[in-house]
Amino acid sequence: MVRALGGDIGDSDFFDVRLGDEIVNCAVAHAAGAQNEYSHAGRMVIYPEMDAEEPVADVPVVPEESVVEEAPPAEIIVNEVVDPHAGQRLIVIKHHALVRLSHWLNVPILFGMIVSGLSIYWASPVFVHKPDPVTHSRDYLADLGIAIARHVPGATADPSWFYNHFGMGVFNLAGGLRWHWLFVYLFIANGILYLLGLILGRGYRALLPRRSMLGESLAMVRYYAGVVPMKIARRPWPHPEITTKYNALQRGAYASMPIAGVLAIASGWAMHKPVQFWWLERMFGSYDGARIVHFIVMIYFVLFLIPHVILVLVDGWDTMRSMIVGWSTRIAEAPNE
Repeated sequence: MVRALGGDIGDSDFFDVRLGDEIVNCAVAHAAGAQNEYSHAGRMVIYPEMDAEEPVADVPVVPEESVVEEAPPAEIIVNEVVDPHAGQRLIVIKHHALVRLSHWLNVPILFGMIVSGLSIYWASPVFVHKPDPVTHSRDYLADLGIAIARHVPGATADPSWFYNHFGMGVFNLAGGLRWHWLFVYLFIANGILYLLGLILGRGYRALLPRRSMLGESLAMVRYYAGVVPMKIARRPWPHPEITTKYNALQRGAYASMPIAGVLAIASGWAMHKPVQFWWLERMFGSYDGARIVHFIVMIYFVLFLIPHVILVLVDGWDTMRSMIVGWSTRIAEAPNE
């Protein structure tokens, strides 16, 4: 190696000192450059977006043709809640046991009160007119009985016909009073059972008034007024959408029953004890005022009962069953696609 770096003078070898210094300086510079390169690479951090105008030497530059656009962020997927029971027949709890019991007990109790009460009313009718010159009747109910009897084969059209067929008969005031008060006490006890059932089963919440009650009532009146003509005309007549247990008319009618019951009891006691409960009699204006309210409440019970039975029969077996066993069934709807 020495021979390669130097030469020979005579018989002796020599070494060029300047050439050695130059080689050493080059080696030192090369080592320093390598050290700077590694230290720079160790300190560099590459961010997604770089603000430098010129590309960093340590980051390879990608040609424009091979640049891949960044994919847009994935959309948020909202999992739709699907009823796992869609299409299945579900059980819906409707009425508390005490509500069902009192409901069915009301049927014979009201029947007994009305029949016995008509025999009491016969003894002293509150709604009278001038005597009819032919039948000599002053009672509107007696006139109704005569009109019906005239169309019944073999019937005798007299003022007693109505009370003999819809009451306990004429000339039976004492028996009518005894039976009437028996059913009155049963009616009071049954009303207490009904209220307990509403409270325990929280059924009273379905009877509370709502802000939309007036609009819903008008919609139901329109539906009931047009359902028969539209059926005859074979035109569609959709039922108003109901999202609650009862529609507005049902809610008002059922909520009025406890109020009518209280009026019936109060007016009855005002007639039964007008001296002891004089303040109760004065609430109805007079003795005859209490009799008028009592009779109007009886008519209200009858008018409620007839359409109630008809609508239940039209609505189907499921509604009747709910008042017997306390539950009904419905088909769970699948979500709209």
